[in-house]
Amino acid sequence: MNIYVGNLHYNANEEELKKIFNEYGEVMSVTIITDKYTGRSKGFGFIEMLNEEEANRAISNLNDTELHGRKIKVNPARERGK
Repeated sequence: MNIYVGNLHYNANEEELKKIFNEYGEVMSVTIITDKYTGRSKGFGFIEMLNEEEANRAISNLNDTELHGRKIKVNPARERGK
C-alpha cells in the first residue's frame, strides 16, 4: 500500500521516516519528493508498505502527529492523475 506523508519539515529524511513507519510493519520504500533544481524537499513524500493492515494502522496512528515541530498528514496515496 502506498501512503502519502505531507507537511514534512524540510530537514526530515527518508531514513527517519522509515524508522517511524517500521514500528507498524515492513516498509518497502520511502521517497521524499525534492525540487529538481535545488534538491530541497518539497515537504511531502511517499511510504510503501507491504501489508495493507499494517499500513492502515500506521496511517491512523501517525496522522496529525508531530515531527520536527510540524503536524504531519498521513493518508492513503491517491493514484496519479486522480
